[in-house]
Amino acid sequence: VQLVESGGGVVQSGGSLRLSCAASVSTYSGYCMVWFRRAPGNEREGVAVRDPDGSTTFADSVKIRFTVSGDSAKNTLELQMNRIKPEDTTVYYCAADRDCYDFDLAAEYAYWGQGTQVTVSS
Repeated sequence: VQLVESGGGVVQSGGSLRLSCAASVSTYSGYCMVWFRRAPGNEREGVAVRDPDGSTTFADSVKIRFTVSGDSAKNTLELQMNRIKPEDTTVYYCAADRDCYDFDLAAEYAYWGQGTQVTVSS
């Protein structure tokens, strides 16, 4: 499984940005798709997950502000970031696995993209 993120860039605080994760397999073919971001100490912080059945879960820090959606025709998973804050500045990664794991078990995910940088200007 190959994952390629895109859509990162510089955005003003309070603005919106849409990240996309292009997968080499159907995002609806039984994979758990997750957005992580780099946290202090180079840890991976879970942002949002879409289960194979389509249900979604968000980290408290982004709940209400961020949404995820998938395009089955394009095999993509989008992360819509609204009301962006300076603390959202970091590298965002797309990950996938046949199983879903808690956000603090990032290392369990088998497939990762290269990441895309999001920078929020205040």
